[in-house]
Amino acid sequence: MKQVVWASGLGLLLSGCANVGDFFRPDAPAEVTTAAQTVPAAPEVEAAPLAPATAAPPPPPAARTAEALDTTTPEQRAAAAAPAAADTPKKTLGKTVVSLGSPTEPGLWLKTPLVTAEAQGRVTNPANGKSSLVTLLPLEGPATAGSRMSLAAMRVIDVSLTDLTEVDVALEG
Repeated sequence: MKQVVWASGLGLLLSGCANVGDFFRPDAPAEVTTAAQTVPAAPEVEAAPLAPATAAPPPPPAARTAEALDTTTPEQRAAAAAPAAADTPKKTLGKTVVSLGSPTEPGLWLKTPLVTAEAQGRVTNPANGKSSLVTLLPLEGPATAGSRMSLAAMRVIDVSLTDLTEVDVALEG
C-alpha cells in the first residue's frame, strides 16, 4: 500500500511539470566544470539576437567545461574588456546582483530588469574594476530584482560562476 501511495504522489508531483522532458535531453550538458567549481547547466533556451560585437556561435552539444561553453573569441573578450572611449556616451542604470545565466546561451549578455529594450551596455565588477561590453536584454521584474549574466561576460569581469555578485550597469554607445 505504501508503494502505491508513494508512486501516486510522485506521479502527481511530476504531472505539474509540463516540460519535464526538456530537462532530460541526452544532448543537454549535465554540468559546467571549472578548475575550482561545478555549476549545474541550465536547459538550452532560445535567446534574443545579440549585437555582432557581443555574439558568438552556440557551444558544441558535448561541451562540459567553462572553456568549451564559452565560444567567444579571444579578440571578442579583449574588445569587450577594453575601456570605452572617453567620448562614448554613458548612462548609469544602477547596480544589480547577477547570477550565471544559461551557459548554453553564447555571447556577452546581461538579462536585467534595468532595461525595457535590447541595448548595448557595460557591466563593471566593483570589487576589481574589470568591465565588459555586453548586450543588455530586458528581464521581467522590479528594478531591484536580480539579473542573469552570460558565462562569457562573467569570465571577462572575473567573477565566480557560483556566487551572487553585485555589478554596476550602464548604457554605452
